[in-house]
Amino acid sequence: MKIKKQPLRTCVVTKEVKDKKELIRVAATKEGKVSVDKTGKAQGRGAYLTLSKKVIELAKKSKALDKKLEVTVPDEIYEELLGLANE
Repeated sequence: MKIKKQPLRTCVVTKEVKDKKELIRVAATKEGKVSVDKTGKAQGRGAYLTLSKKVIELAKKSKALDKKLEVTVPDEIYEELLGLANE
């Protein structure tokens, strides 16, 4: 029996390595359009975040997503992430 490995990703804020399904991906295209990538398959540079309000607020404050994606992440993206967040 073959064991299927789950892809692992690192949260840009906490630096924790987690199963890809436990994180949310934010993607930025070359044109600078930023989106919350719920499928994990959107085109462009991606960054992963733990879906917790605390982590999302820290990401906004530290500009961790801006640095990783090399774009300015609009407030609407953080609002969308907070809407998806647990706790």
